[in-house]
Amino acid sequence: MVEWSRVETLIATTIMVLFPITRNYGTRQLALSMWNVSGKCHHRHPVFRRASSLGPTREQELDWRRSDEYHNSFLIAPDEHLERTRQRTLDAGILPDFAVSEALGKLLMLLCKSINAKRVLEVGTLAGYSTICIAKALPKDGLIVTHELLPEHAEVATENVAYAGLSNKVKIVVGPAVDTLPNLPSSEPFDLAFIDADKENNLNYFKQAERLIRPGGVIIVDNVVREGRTADLDVVDRNVEEVRALLKYIKANAKVEATTIATVGTKGYDGFLYAIKTA
Repeated sequence: MVEWSRVETLIATTIMVLFPITRNYGTRQLALSMWNVSGKCHHRHPVFRRASSLGPTREQELDWRRSDEYHNSFLIAPDEHLERTRQRTLDAGILPDFAVSEALGKLLMLLCKSINAKRVLEVGTLAGYSTICIAKALPKDGLIVTHELLPEHAEVATENVAYAGLSNKVKIVVGPAVDTLPNLPSSEPFDLAFIDADKENNLNYFKQAERLIRPGGVIIVDNVVREGRTADLDVVDRNVEEVRALLKYIKANAKVEATTIATVGTKGYDGFLYAIKTA
């Protein structure tokens, strides 16, 4: 274990006071790079680890957004249905930041097409943005069964799905998914499951998705990096603890292979877990 002297702690504290994380990011990084006491890694000092919990700088967020929007301008065509869904989300007073980004929505579409998905399970409908992205990628006889806790969200999602002309491909189940998922039979397996609901039940949802998808099927769990907080063991938070429990479960599960993809963009610094049911 690295032991930090009073002098080193004083240096670390001084740097953070003179060059706080929320402004003058470049100057602060230069100051940090000049400090490397006894070959120790300065950013592991407790002062900097606590500061990291303050989140990204404004400059970083602008860079990420600019990069996302630039790539999206070439790779994602405007979609009237998705744009209307975002607007209806705002109009209904639903927090739009809870919906997936344009880039992740496009990834879900591409993934469904690449594995020839016909049946998809979703946990967390919100206003239907990701639901519509997935439904657009399914064949005419495809189906996405999506679970939403709140009736008012489900109502808005139903309207958005209908406007997109996808009602025949979408089934919205209203109620706590911890109660509704066990009612689904495993005799009609899904090709893909997308989990983006309350994080406190991620492990529960994952186990149900594992039960319900076919061998070789894909499970995606969104928001597992959480600005790096998941990997910071000093952070004690129920949502973070649930992600850690999920990672431990998968590590001990011989029937699942998985990886985490960290992302930055219009939704900030986060990431998703990509898993395959091997048996």
